[in-house]
Amino acid sequence: MTDGQTRVERRASLREQLPLLVVLVALWMLLWGSVSWLNLVTGIVLALVVTRVFYLPPVELSGRFNVLWFVWYLARFLVELVGASFQIALKAFDLKGVRGNAVIGVNLRTRSDFILTLTAINLSLIPGSLVVETDRERSVLYLHVFNTKGAADADAMHGRALEIEERLVRIFGSKADVERICS
Repeated sequence: MTDGQTRVERRASLREQLPLLVVLVALWMLLWGSVSWLNLVTGIVLALVVTRVFYLPPVELSGRFNVLWFVWYLARFLVELVGASFQIALKAFDLKGVRGNAVIGVNLRTRSDFILTLTAINLSLIPGSLVVETDRERSVLYLHVFNTKGAADADAMHGRALEIEERLVRIFGSKADVERICS
C-alpha cells in the first residue's frame, strides 16, 4: 500500500464519519449546556479521539431521506407519545392495577442495523413498551409490553412495531427495503 492510498482512505473514512462527528460534538455541547469556542474545540477533539480509539464498524446508510415521510413520522410519533402517556397515567390511578405484562419478539423485515436501532429507540421512547434485548444477526427486537391482557394485545404491539419499522424504512431505507417492506 502506498502512502497516497493511505491518505485517500483516511480522508474517505473521515468523510464517512463526519455525520457521527457532528452529532458527537453537538451532544458534547448539549451536555455542557452552552455554546462556546472552548466547548466546540474540546468536542471536536473528543469526538476524533472517541472515533479513533473506540472503533465501531461504519453504519451503512442508504443515502435516501424522504422529507414528507419524515414529517408524517414525527406527527405520528408525537400523537403516539401523548396518547400512550395518558394511557399510562390513567393506569396509575386505576384501582384494578395492571393485569399482565408480556415479552414479545418482533422479527423485523429489514436487516439494516440503522433501521433496527431507530425502531428500538422509537419503541422505547413511547410509554408502554421497552426493548429488553436485540438479536442483531436475526434482526429481532424483544419488547416488554405493559398491561397486556392477552394474545390480541401482544399481536397489536407486534403490528405497531412493524408499522414503525415501515415508517422508518420509508424515510431512510434503501430502495430494495422500501420495495420489499412497503409493497
